[in-house]
Amino acid sequence: MAKYSKGDRVSWNSEAGRVSGRIIKIHECDFEYKGHPRDASKEAPQYEIASDKTDHIAAHKEEALTKIG
Repeated sequence: MAKYSKGDRVSWNSEAGRVSGRIIKIHECDFEYKGHPRDASKEAPQYEIASDKTDHIAAHKEEALTKIG
């Protein structure tokens, strides 16, 4: 089951340093992201997150995220 919910603010590490954003979608089954297959399940969901500072959308596993705010 997903630890985070749609709308939660989270942060994660990127090449540019610590980034924050809001969860816009939760994947609980395999999906394609930017042309690449991504594994996801109810036990290991992945999240699409809209960056607070840019128009970038990222996809991350739950263990890469930290809830903020």
